[in-house]
Amino acid sequence: MQELPVDASCCADLAAAPLGEDQAVELAAVFKALGDPVRLRLLSMIASRAGGEVCVCELTPAFALSQPTISHHLKLLRQAKLVDCERRGTWVYYWLVPETTDKLSSLLAGRIGRALPVATG
Repeated sequence: MQELPVDASCCADLAAAPLGEDQAVELAAVFKALGDPVRLRLLSMIASRAGGEVCVCELTPAFALSQPTISHHLKLLRQAKLVDCERRGTWVYYWLVPETTDKLSSLLAGRIGRALPVATG
């Protein structure tokens, strides 16, 4: 197996420095929250809503889960700072937290799909 040469120029186009330990811990919690299909769907439903917010009463019927289970999933998304909410009378309204979703977007845009060049020959 041929070793790849370590060349500083191979990674010169990275937009930012590698993640620090604190950033990695913070973002790992966000990815963990997104690691569940129900939470990922909830986030997608909230993100795709025109006007930027959605009532929990509109989220719950989309799942074959109890209201307390949906509330638990939404709580985990809030703890990961992916969404925030506000109670208005009986209902709770949710919206994305752009600071967190922007961090994820920046991280993924700068890293996904970039592989080290493989030496041939």
